[in-house]
Amino acid sequence: MASEETGTVAARTEEPRTARGTDGHDTASASPRAWMTRLLVVGIVLSALNLRPAITSLGALLEEVRDGLGMSGGVAGLLTSVPPLCFAVFGATAPRLARRFGLGAVVCAGMTAITAGLLLRPFIGGTPGFLAASALALMGIAVSNVLMPVIVKRWFPDRVGSMTGLYSMALAAGTAVAAAVAVPLAHALGGWQPGLAIWAALAGAAIVPWLPLVRKREEGAGAGAAGGASPKVPDLAAHQAPLRITRSRTAWALAVFFGLQATGAYITMGWMPQIFRDAGVPASTAGVLLAVTMVMGVPLAFVIPRVAARLPHQGPIVLTLGACGLAGYAGLYLAPASGAWAWALLLGVSNCAFPLALTMVGMRARSGPGVAQLSAFAQSTGYLLSIPGPLLVGVLYQRSGGWGVPLALMAGLMVPQMIVGVLAGRDRTVEDEAAR
Repeated sequence: MASEETGTVAARTEEPRTARGTDGHDTASASPRAWMTRLLVVGIVLSALNLRPAITSLGALLEEVRDGLGMSGGVAGLLTSVPPLCFAVFGATAPRLARRFGLGAVVCAGMTAITAGLLLRPFIGGTPGFLAASALALMGIAVSNVLMPVIVKRWFPDRVGSMTGLYSMALAAGTAVAAAVAVPLAHALGGWQPGLAIWAALAGAAIVPWLPLVRKREEGAGAGAAGGASPKVPDLAAHQAPLRITRSRTAWALAVFFGLQATGAYITMGWMPQIFRDAGVPASTAGVLLAVTMVMGVPLAFVIPRVAARLPHQGPIVLTLGACGLAGYAGLYLAPASGAWAWALLLGVSNCAFPLALTMVGMRARSGPGVAQLSAFAQSTGYLLSIPGPLLVGVLYQRSGGWGVPLALMAGLMVPQMIVGVLAGRDRTVEDEAAR
């Protein structure tokens, strides 16, 4: 399949390239385009690496942060709910900002905000300052979350699956690495403050690839994408009437699917180690089991979008991932300690609904502006839906005195996730549905 796609692109670009060579302009124009495309790939990967370390590094060091700032348990609980709230609120502004300033400029500003927030929050002093700096970093993450599928659709319209897979794999790698090395880094650097601030260096590196695009609008870069093809994708800056996105059933199904998968992911990250520890698994092993769950997303996040992009209907993938989640939750209830490694692997597979959702965002809209609106709507609505989940699990755990009821809730949420995922995976576009 990949060879056919490459052959098609080559055939599409062979004749114009020869024609340009006769008047001496081929070499001068093709080289900058290839250079810009490579720079975009680097920018996408570096940006994706920075979309979760601000969260997972803090989770690993939360106890040290609480002690250092004198933070109450209630405020610490609030802090764990801030990321989805910021993603919902600030992510909704991303399409408007992109239309006004350009995709490259907004992503560059987002990486700058992440860098500044990560650098300031350990040293700004006091809980209010820590929360404000964290919100600044999360603001940058929110707009980049929404715009990454748009960038893939805009510059790589013939490689949506592979580029989404690359982006998702880098995001999963950043998530897992930050969770795994945050504590050792803090010990090596002499405390939680430098252990948190060190991640600003990675975010700072992600600014560089986007700098050439701050002043250069997308027209030139888009022409060189996908091996020299000229994608018929409108510029976000161009005037185009916004879609009535709320009229699309597919948009609503995708938003709910996104919210339910985010709920499962945040519950897993926040509570799975405690489930294992309550079952008698040592604390160190429980942490490794969580890392295994996160690491599963690295290879699968690359494979699943490529497979999904080649299918007319993504429903079978949705059902497969959902079945893995149901099996994992059943195992946690029946034999949490004896089958711990199997349940961690199954839940790691189930959590790969996130790259699948990103891929469907790119496939359910035809144009760049359509992808921008769908991405903003699905992610903002979805993250709002995900906020109560981890808090509700904590309340049920405290009230019931065990994990039976919370696990029943997690398994119960997997059923509607599978249903709306199948609906979102149908071969149709939000533009057609909104027009009707």
